[in-house]
Amino acid sequence: MSGRCVIIGAAPIKNFRKIRTFLRSDDFVIVCDGGLNHIRKLKVRPNLIIGDFDSHKNPHSKIETIVLPHEKDDTDSVFALKTALNRGFRDFLFIGMLGARFDHALGNLYMLLKCQNEGVKALMLDDYSELLLVGSEEVKISDEYAYFSLLNISGKAGGITIKDALYNLENAIIPQEYQFGVSNEVLHGKKASVSVKEGCLLLVKVWK
Repeated sequence: MSGRCVIIGAAPIKNFRKIRTFLRSDDFVIVCDGGLNHIRKLKVRPNLIIGDFDSHKNPHSKIETIVLPHEKDDTDSVFALKTALNRGFRDFLFIGMLGARFDHALGNLYMLLKCQNEGVKALMLDDYSELLLVGSEEVKISDEYAYFSLLNISGKAGGITIKDALYNLENAIIPQEYQFGVSNEVLHGKKASVSVKEGCLLLVKVWK
């Protein structure tokens, strides 16, 4: 499939105005169960609804709907991602995935790592920031962001280089047990660059 797939989860959202700026008219939108509570404020119409409907009533609409059992290995969000991958989508935006229950938030966060392993593009939003994974391909960060953080969530992250930031690194390692890459800043008027030779890092770009 060409185009981007947006997957909307049930986690709380407050910053609807900001998140709407990331949406496109040609997005393919999958809404997971309680994510149906967000569609009016996000101003989107689902193309596909997925869920076991334990947090929202099944709308029984004409929109394609996949009803899942309550007892299953995949969360609704993970099932939605797998469904979209099977349908050929290679670009993802995740909304309503972080916040409320920590176990769900952490599980959803690791969908970024699945996308990385599948070789597809993925971005996750919360009320404060953009989250994506950085690997060997250099990523630029403009000074429009208040802060950025780099976190090792995969267990392997070496050869880390950061340039044009308040705290720079050259061929460094950030171990999982010592996450010292939190709250860096881009130098005013510059674009910071980040790359990772071995493994990957979670990049969190915090909005001003």
